[in-house]
Amino acid sequence: MAVLAGLGYAGHHTGWKIPKFSEFNGSAAVVLDDWCDEHGVPESQCVACNPDEYPKPQDHGWCKEHGVHQCPFDHPDVAQVKVTPQIALADLERARRALKLRPRIENNFACNNPGRRIQFASPEAVKKAGIDVEPVERSRIVEFISVTGEIRYDETRLARLSSKSAGTVWRVEKQIGDRVKRGEILALIDAAEVGRVKALLLTALAQENLQQQIQKRLRVLADKGIVPGRQLQEATTALSQARTQVLAAQQALINLGLPIAIDRLRGLSERQLTTQIQFLGLPNRLIKRFDPATTTSNLLPITAPLDGIVATRNVVAGEVVDSRKVLFELVDTKQMWLVLSVPLEEAKHVRTGQKIKFLADDASHEITGRLAWISTTADPKTRTVQVRANLPNTNNSLRSETFGLGRIVLREEKAAIVVPNSAVMWDGSCHVVFVRDKAYFKKDAPKLFHTRSVRPGAKTGTYTEILAGVLPGEVVATAGSDVLRAQLLKNNLGAG
Repeated sequence: MAVLAGLGYAGHHTGWKIPKFSEFNGSAAVVLDDWCDEHGVPESQCVACNPDEYPKPQDHGWCKEHGVHQCPFDHPDVAQVKVTPQIALADLERARRALKLRPRIENNFACNNPGRRIQFASPEAVKKAGIDVEPVERSRIVEFISVTGEIRYDETRLARLSSKSAGTVWRVEKQIGDRVKRGEILALIDAAEVGRVKALLLTALAQENLQQQIQKRLRVLADKGIVPGRQLQEATTALSQARTQVLAAQQALINLGLPIAIDRLRGLSERQLTTQIQFLGLPNRLIKRFDPATTTSNLLPITAPLDGIVATRNVVAGEVVDSRKVLFELVDTKQMWLVLSVPLEEAKHVRTGQKIKFLADDASHEITGRLAWISTTADPKTRTVQVRANLPNTNNSLRSETFGLGRIVLREEKAAIVVPNSAVMWDGSCHVVFVRDKAYFKKDAPKLFHTRSVRPGAKTGTYTEILAGVLPGEVVATAGSDVLRAQLLKNNLGAG
């Protein structure tokens, strides 16, 4: 085992069993008289016995901004590297963003372990204690909220189609799974209301034409004084009423989904007018297939309002339908909705525009989108807040009502300061790491580890982000860190 030295308790016996020199070094190269029996290290290298030669590093105290002792951001000279580093503005900004984003576990400013040193007799003793080390590195870190989610159709790209008038299904043109373009006909309904309104339009057009001719003749006669002006005025009023009837019939057809340009009908022969009205709303390719003599003029087309796929079809030829029944469900699947349930306590960290990553239960890779909507209410039973993201689905791999795991990315750092998870220890009041002394490999230099408080940030399965406390290039204990932590705790008990 290693022993503590230079902790401010030099000369105080901790109650530990001091190992023999041979247990550390495995040789008798050093005379036993040169051995510090109290601390278990060579006497000439004992930092506790030689405070003038191995003074404790200057105590810079507590950093309120970053929540650590001996903050390397404010005092880069504490870093255990050969050359005092320059603190990058990007590191300060990264720490500021992380601390502002959400509450972080805090260290106790009164913790007395940071700044203490743990000394080993030799590198072999370190190895025998099972301690391994790794450098402090930079790595990409993603901080996120993990939530469950469900894929649904994008309701802005979804259409549920019904007949705008009661009738009988005359013909069905599309099946489930068919791709359709906007304006294509899905089905034809034989609706008596359509025939009635068309007849009204024909009558109104005929009456308008008649009243226009009467007014024209009376105007000529009135100009010559043959008929009184009152008769011309009555004819003008009758023409105006006839035109109103035409507009009323036109609007009724528009309400049924059969827009018509009246100006194009005026001036047509009776036969041409009848043909135009009979197949109103139908494309020429269908008109060519129908015999005008035997085809009803009651046909009401159900047309696609968008490009998409027929997702459901609830109609067959000959079925009686009305405006309450959904006949087709049409959806554009190029974009889907992802609805996520965020715990109420995490909802305050969610913002529109944040990146979303989602892995469906039946998928092998994640897809990404952006948060587009956040509910203003919380579910009273689950105490969650629903949020929605838009997911691209160009390859049609997403299926509606598919469940999976989503991640709302709160922060994404490309060059965060990280250490292995095993390097971070909790000593009861602080998160600490054990930093290897920069002179560790110098001949006759003490084999020291410095106790440093750190502020952990995001954590992955391998690494822990360090918001403050260590700098890249420093070397920290990983495997065996619990041994060093035990030394600190035992020393605290001994001091007590």
